[in-house]
Amino acid sequence: MLEQLKQWDRELFVYLNGLGIETYDNFWITVTTIQNWIPLYITFFIIYFLAFHWKKALFTSLFILATALSTYGFTNIVKNFFLRLRPNNQPEIADIIRILQTPDNYSFFSGHSAVSMAAALFLILSLKEKYPWIWAVLIWPLMFMLSRIYVGVHYPGDVLVGAAVGIIFAIIFFFLYQRSGKRFI
Repeated sequence: MLEQLKQWDRELFVYLNGLGIETYDNFWITVTTIQNWIPLYITFFIIYFLAFHWKKALFTSLFILATALSTYGFTNIVKNFFLRLRPNNQPEIADIIRILQTPDNYSFFSGHSAVSMAAALFLILSLKEKYPWIWAVLIWPLMFMLSRIYVGVHYPGDVLVGAAVGIIFAIIFFFLYQRSGKRFI
Protein backbone atom coordinates (compact mmCIF):
# COMPACT_ATOMS: atom_id res chain seq x y z
CA MET A 1 0.00 0.00 0.00
CA LEU A 2 2.79 2.45 0.92
CA GLU A 3 4.60 1.69 -2.33
CA GLN A 4 1.41 2.36 -4.29
CA LEU A 5 0.99 5.75 -2.55
CA LYS A 6 4.61 6.62 -3.33
CA GLN A 7 4.06 5.66 -6.97
CA TRP A 8 0.94 7.85 -7.24
CA ASP A 9 2.78 10.69 -5.52
CA ARG A 10 5.67 10.35 -7.98
CA GLU A 11 3.32 10.23 -10.99
CA LEU A 12 1.36 13.27 -9.78
CA PHE A 13 4.63 15.12 -9.19
CA VAL A 14 5.91 14.36 -12.70
CA TYR A 15 2.60 15.57 -14.16
CA LEU A 16 2.41 18.79 -12.09
CA ASN A 17 6.08 19.61 -12.48
CA GLY A 18 5.74 19.06 -16.22
CA LEU A 19 3.10 21.78 -16.42
CA GLY A 20 5.80 24.36 -15.73
CA ILE A 21 6.48 27.03 -18.34
CA GLU A 22 10.00 28.36 -18.74
CA THR A 23 8.73 31.95 -18.89
CA TYR A 24 7.59 31.65 -15.25
CA ASP A 25 10.71 29.95 -13.88
CA ASN A 26 12.19 33.12 -12.36
CA PHE A 27 8.88 33.96 -10.69
CA TRP A 28 8.67 30.55 -8.99
CA ILE A 29 12.34 30.59 -8.00
CA THR A 30 11.69 33.98 -6.37
CA VAL A 31 8.60 32.63 -4.60
CA THR A 32 10.41 29.57 -3.24
CA THR A 33 13.39 31.54 -1.88
CA ILE A 34 12.80 32.12 1.83
CA GLN A 35 14.85 35.33 2.01
CA ASN A 36 12.51 37.02 -0.47
CA TRP A 37 9.72 36.79 2.10
CA ILE A 38 11.56 38.74 4.83
CA PRO A 39 9.41 41.86 4.23
CA LEU A 40 6.32 39.72 4.84
CA TYR A 41 7.77 38.35 8.09
CA ILE A 42 8.52 41.89 9.26
CA THR A 43 4.98 42.90 8.32
CA PHE A 44 3.62 40.12 10.54
CA PHE A 45 5.40 41.58 13.54
CA ILE A 46 4.35 45.13 12.66
CA ILE A 47 0.73 43.98 12.44
CA TYR A 48 0.98 42.57 15.98
CA PHE A 49 2.25 45.91 17.28
CA LEU A 50 -0.58 47.72 15.48
CA ALA A 51 -3.23 45.31 16.77
CA PHE A 52 -2.12 44.95 20.41
CA HIS A 53 -0.44 46.96 23.13
CA TRP A 54 3.33 46.47 23.11
CA LYS A 55 3.42 43.83 25.85
CA LYS A 56 0.86 41.57 24.18
CA ALA A 57 2.43 42.23 20.76
CA LEU A 58 5.81 41.12 22.04
CA PHE A 59 4.34 38.07 23.76
CA THR A 60 2.43 37.09 20.60
CA SER A 61 5.52 37.67 18.43
CA LEU A 62 7.52 35.32 20.63
CA PHE A 63 4.81 32.69 20.29
CA ILE A 64 4.68 32.86 16.48
CA LEU A 65 8.46 32.61 16.47
CA ALA A 66 8.31 29.57 18.79
CA THR A 67 5.67 28.02 16.53
CA ALA A 68 7.83 28.45 13.43
CA LEU A 69 11.06 27.27 15.08
CA SER A 70 9.43 24.22 16.66
CA THR A 71 7.83 23.27 13.37
CA TYR A 72 11.18 23.66 11.61
CA GLY A 73 12.95 21.51 14.21
CA PHE A 74 10.32 18.78 14.02
CA THR A 75 10.51 18.84 10.22
CA ASN A 76 14.25 18.19 10.27
CA ILE A 77 13.88 15.34 12.74
CA VAL A 78 11.29 13.67 10.50
CA LYS A 79 13.34 14.25 7.33
CA ASN A 80 16.36 12.60 8.90
CA PHE A 81 14.22 9.68 10.05
CA PHE A 82 12.48 8.90 6.74
CA LEU A 83 15.42 9.80 4.45
CA ARG A 84 13.21 10.16 1.37
CA LEU A 85 15.19 11.48 -1.57
CA ARG A 86 13.95 14.64 -3.24
CA PRO A 87 12.60 14.29 -6.78
CA ASN A 88 15.61 16.18 -8.16
CA ASN A 89 17.85 13.46 -6.65
CA GLN A 90 15.88 10.49 -8.04
CA PRO A 91 17.81 9.02 -10.98
CA GLU A 92 14.73 7.30 -12.45
CA ILE A 93 12.84 10.60 -12.94
CA ALA A 94 15.62 13.21 -13.02
CA ASP A 95 15.73 13.16 -16.83
CA ILE A 96 12.00 13.75 -17.29
CA ILE A 97 11.32 16.50 -14.73
CA ARG A 98 12.07 20.20 -14.62
CA ILE A 99 14.73 20.86 -11.97
CA LEU A 100 15.23 24.51 -11.03
CA GLN A 101 16.88 23.92 -7.66
CA THR A 102 19.12 21.13 -6.42
CA PRO A 103 19.09 20.79 -2.63
CA ASP A 104 20.66 17.56 -1.46
CA ASN A 105 18.90 17.04 1.87
CA TYR A 106 15.75 14.97 2.24
CA SER A 107 12.22 15.49 1.00
CA PHE A 108 9.64 14.15 3.44
CA PHE A 109 8.03 16.40 4.47
CA SER A 110 8.29 19.94 3.14
CA GLY A 111 9.68 22.39 5.67
CA HIS A 112 8.57 25.31 3.51
CA SER A 113 4.99 24.03 3.67
CA ALA A 114 5.04 23.16 7.36
CA VAL A 115 6.64 26.34 8.69
CA SER A 116 4.76 28.74 6.42
CA MET A 117 1.42 27.08 7.21
CA ALA A 118 2.15 27.04 10.95
CA ALA A 119 3.12 30.72 10.99
CA ALA A 120 0.24 31.80 8.74
CA LEU A 121 -2.38 29.89 10.71
CA PHE A 122 -1.04 31.12 14.05
CA LEU A 123 -1.15 34.67 12.70
CA ILE A 124 -4.71 34.16 11.50
CA LEU A 125 -5.90 32.64 14.78
CA SER A 126 -4.33 35.41 16.81
CA LEU A 127 -5.63 38.28 14.66
CA LYS A 128 -8.94 37.10 13.16
CA GLU A 129 -10.97 39.07 15.72
CA LYS A 130 -9.19 42.32 14.84
CA TYR A 131 -8.73 41.85 11.11
CA PRO A 132 -11.29 39.70 9.24
CA TRP A 133 -9.17 40.02 6.07
CA ILE A 134 -6.25 38.21 7.74
CA TRP A 135 -7.34 34.92 6.12
CA ALA A 136 -5.77 36.23 2.90
CA VAL A 137 -2.41 35.37 4.50
CA LEU A 138 -3.06 31.75 3.44
CA ILE A 139 -1.98 32.78 -0.05
CA TRP A 140 1.61 32.77 1.24
CA PRO A 141 1.87 29.08 2.27
CA LEU A 142 -0.15 27.99 -0.76
CA MET A 143 2.29 29.74 -3.09
CA PHE A 144 5.20 28.23 -1.17
CA MET A 145 3.72 24.74 -1.58
CA LEU A 146 3.17 25.15 -5.31
CA SER A 147 6.66 26.54 -5.77
CA ARG A 148 8.26 23.46 -4.20
CA ILE A 149 6.66 21.20 -6.80
CA TYR A 150 7.35 23.63 -9.63
CA VAL A 151 11.09 23.90 -8.90
CA GLY A 152 11.37 20.10 -8.67
CA VAL A 153 12.27 19.55 -5.01
CA HIS A 154 9.11 18.13 -3.37
CA TYR A 155 6.43 15.62 -4.16
CA PRO A 156 2.77 16.66 -3.66
CA GLY A 157 2.58 14.34 -0.64
CA ASP A 158 5.51 16.17 0.93
CA VAL A 159 3.80 19.52 0.69
CA LEU A 160 0.40 18.21 1.84
CA VAL A 161 1.86 16.44 4.88
CA GLY A 162 3.95 19.54 5.58
CA ALA A 163 0.82 21.70 5.51
CA ALA A 164 -0.99 19.28 7.83
CA VAL A 165 1.93 19.30 10.28
CA GLY A 166 1.95 23.11 10.14
CA ILE A 167 -1.75 23.22 10.95
CA ILE A 168 -1.27 20.90 13.92
CA PHE A 169 1.65 22.92 15.29
CA ALA A 170 -0.26 26.19 14.84
CA ILE A 171 -3.27 24.85 16.74
CA ILE A 172 -1.13 23.44 19.56
CA PHE A 173 0.88 26.63 19.95
CA PHE A 174 -2.21 28.83 19.71
CA PHE A 175 -3.81 26.79 22.49
CA LEU A 176 -0.65 27.23 24.61
CA TYR A 177 -0.59 30.93 23.75
CA GLN A 178 -4.18 31.38 24.91
CA ARG A 179 -3.59 29.46 28.14
CA SER A 180 -0.34 31.21 29.08
CA GLY A 181 -1.46 34.61 27.84
CA LYS A 182 -4.22 34.72 30.42
CA ARG A 183 -1.59 34.56 33.13
CA PHE A 184 0.90 37.00 31.71
CA ILE A 185 -1.11 39.60 29.82
